Amino acid sequence: MAEPTQNVNFEEVLEEPIPAMQQLLDNPFLLLFIGIATPAVLYIIWGVMEIVNIPVAK
Repeated sequence: MAEPTQNVNFEEVLEEPIPAMQQLLDNPFLLLFIGIATPAVLYIIWGVMEIVNIPVAK
């Protein structure tokens, strides 16, 4: 088999800043929090909207 022709300097690769989206996706606890908090907030907003739409009794 032929050797790869590209010379990769690993020190340069390690010095690059990690992108923000990769940091977000690498954090399982943050993803868990977002996955639980987002539906909870949406259902709370939906519930408040439903309660506001109930007609007032006469």
